Parts: sequence; structure tokens; C-alpha cells
Amino acid sequence: MATSLSGAEARDQFLHLLVTQLQNQNPLEPTSQEDFLMQLSQFSMVEGIEKLNVRFDQMLKVQQLTQGAQLIGKTVEYSSADGTTRGVVQAARLDDGNIILTVGGRPVPLNDVIAVAQAV
Repeated sequence: MATSLSGAEARDQFLHLLVTQLQNQNPLEPTSQEDFLMQLSQFSMVEGIEKLNVRFDQMLKVQQLTQGAQLIGKTVEYSSADGTTRGVVQAARLDDGNIILTVGGRPVPLNDVIAVAQAV
């Protein structure tokens, strides 16, 4: 089973492996400078991609919150245990990647909303 490492843990592990590689290399056939630079550039590229993924996650959260905020003050119709219910959206929040609206004091997942209209 694969485990996921944080950026700092991955960086520390890479540097540890690099130092170990340098300490244990054959002195008659040392690692070439090109190989060393290639490993460093690959690590930098992976680290850059990781940072980019974090930024995309942040942008996605902002976009989701904006979607929820645009529904505040609007009347929504949603599926509930009681059937179909209507109410005005009072608030929106992001909970574990899902938009949760507050309608009539009740939490309503955005996925349960089936219609949106202007508040009356």
C-alpha cells in the first residue's frame, strides 16, 4: 500500500537518499555531474507540480464558496426526507469539499437542490 508524503517529508527523504548515494558511490566511478543535476531538476519539477496542485485546490475552494454565496437570498427547492421542500438560502459553507446551504435553519447539501428561483 502506497503512503502519501507531505512536501517537506518528500524533500527530506530525497535529500537523505541523495546524501546516502554520494557517500556510497564508487570513488573510481563517481556519479556524473549530469546525473546529479538531472536528479535535482526532476525533484524541483515534482516540487513545483505539488505546489501548483495546492494552488488549484485553493482556487477550487474559492470557486465552490462563490457558487454557494451566489445562492444566498434565493429560494431553492430541494429533496429532503419529508419530500420536496422550499426555502430561502441564508448561508453557505464548504464542508469537506461539499457546499452546504443553510435553508430555514437546516443544512442542505447543494447536491439536494433541484431548483433555484429569486426570493419572493
